[in-house]
Amino acid sequence: MMKRSFVSALLSAYAVEHACAFAGCGAAGIATAQASPPARAALCALRGSASAQQGAAAAPLTTPVCVYEEHVVKTSKPGPPAQDITVEDLTPTLNALVQSSGVREGTVTVVSRHTTTAITINEWESRLVDDIRTWLLKIAPPDDRSAVPTPEGGVSYFHNDIDQRPDSEDERQRCLDNGWDIGAMDGPRGLAAWRAQEPINAHSHLLSMILGSSESIPVHQGKMVIGQWQSVMLVDLDGPRDRTVGLQITGFK
Repeated sequence: MMKRSFVSALLSAYAVEHACAFAGCGAAGIATAQASPPARAALCALRGSASAQQGAAAAPLTTPVCVYEEHVVKTSKPGPPAQDITVEDLTPTLNALVQSSGVREGTVTVVSRHTTTAITINEWESRLVDDIRTWLLKIAPPDDRSAVPTPEGGVSYFHNDIDQRPDSEDERQRCLDNGWDIGAMDGPRGLAAWRAQEPINAHSHLLSMILGSSESIPVHQGKMVIGQWQSVMLVDLDGPRDRTVGLQITGFK
């Protein structure tokens, strides 16, 4: 009987106090004063715990966070590269980076470091990945000269005319900047060697432009703000092979 009376008094006092606080009547302490001594003590303890939690939640975020790292994404399929499409889940890597950085409020940004990969947010599910591959290859089918040509044939892209490249001063300069001695036909870094290593991948470039090369995800209370079935994914459009992404977290802790 004593226990039931105590619980009833506690619940009644707690309800009255919150009703007063909600109404703005300034009588937050009335219920406590009218409660029995045991209920009054329990109610004060409850209020103190709630205040402590509110104080912790409202603690100012004063320490800035800015972390950047490059991460190698291992391919889940064996090579060599064949202008095929693979999808890799980056979510566990991003969650680990957010946790290790200590950021509480901020943003995590993922950027592809290749012209034939893309970053997107969607569901990672194996059969959906097969659908993604089929759908993308219908949008931009591979060249007949590709390692995975379109069965119907009749597809070609200017970018894949390797024997005519480089055909602009800009591309020639980029080749030189990257260590290719394209002024000479032969040699390990000569024009012939450069042409031999160039993939037939124009469709991969086009698909990368459609999907986009980066995503920025909010971080709230130390966690990425994504949906239950969402994953942050790297789409390799010229694989399979290991790839690299840039990861940056900015915010406060």
